[in-house]
Amino acid sequence: MAAPSIFVDADACPVKDEVMKVAERHGLLVTFVSNGGLRPSRDPMIRNVVVSKGADAADDWIVEATKPNDIVVTADIPLAARVVELGAHALGPTGRPFTPETIGMAVAMRDLKQHLRETGESKGYNAAFMREDRSRFLGALEQMARRAIKAAG
Repeated sequence: MAAPSIFVDADACPVKDEVMKVAERHGLLVTFVSNGGLRPSRDPMIRNVVVSKGADAADDWIVEATKPNDIVVTADIPLAARVVELGAHALGPTGRPFTPETIGMAVAMRDLKQHLRETGESKGYNAAFMREDRSRFLGALEQMARRAIKAAG
């Protein structure tokens, strides 16, 4: 089996540097997928893919490219659900893993929060991204990368 790749839903992703750090340590290919505005990299293990401005264009591209055991970094719960269904690993930028066991509850909570925002019951503010989130993400991605590499080997 081939080494896993890391795909990043890169629009507004706060942990790009952490992804590159872990990927470099393990020799993994990283693909940043965005609607635009990505900084080019000379590193041959870093790819940038710019998709059209469509609502789910980046998500659809990631789903098409993802293979079982790949790693997808995203805060988008519906995208996480789609890649988990493919047998890939999904990780949120706060270090929260999405697994076959947890993705159903994550989708249900997302839908509930969306409903509360639509009915005016909730203002829908997201918590600020903290240094602890960055640290938790780095540790979680390191563990996930090791598991994926071991599974591929």
